[in-house]
Amino acid sequence: MVAHASDNSWMLEQIRSVRGVRHAIVLTSDGLLKVKTEQTATDVADKLAAACAGLTSLGRGVGEEFGSGGDPKQVMVEFDGGFLFVRGAGDGSRLAVVTEPVIDPGLIAQQMQLQVLQIGERTLSTPTRTR
Repeated sequence: MVAHASDNSWMLEQIRSVRGVRHAIVLTSDGLLKVKTEQTATDVADKLAAACAGLTSLGRGVGEEFGSGGDPKQVMVEFDGGFLFVRGAGDGSRLAVVTEPVIDPGLIAQQMQLQVLQIGERTLSTPTRTR
C-alpha cells in the first residue's frame, strides 16, 4: 500500500513553521512526490518535485564535471519572489523548501538539516529503482 503524500505531513511541520517558508516537500530522486505539507496543493507539490529532480540532476552533472561527482549536497535557487532549497534526505530522497524572498538562507539550510536528522534518514529513504 502506498501512502498518500499528505499522510506524513507531520514530518514537515517543523520546517514549515519557520518564518518565510511557503512549501516543503519530500521527493524521490526521480521526481515523485512522497510527502507534502498540508498547506501545499498536490498539483503544486507534483510540479515542485519534478523541478527539483531536474535541478538535482543538473547539480550532479556540474559536480561530475568540476567536483568529485555524486549527488549535490544542496541546491539553492534565488528567484524573484523567494528561494528554493533542495537537499538530500536519505538514500534516494530529497527535501525541498520554497521560501519568501526575505529569509535567512543559513537558517533555512540549518533547519532543513535538523528536520532530516529529527525524522531520521531511514524514514525518508527511498530504495533506488531498477529499470
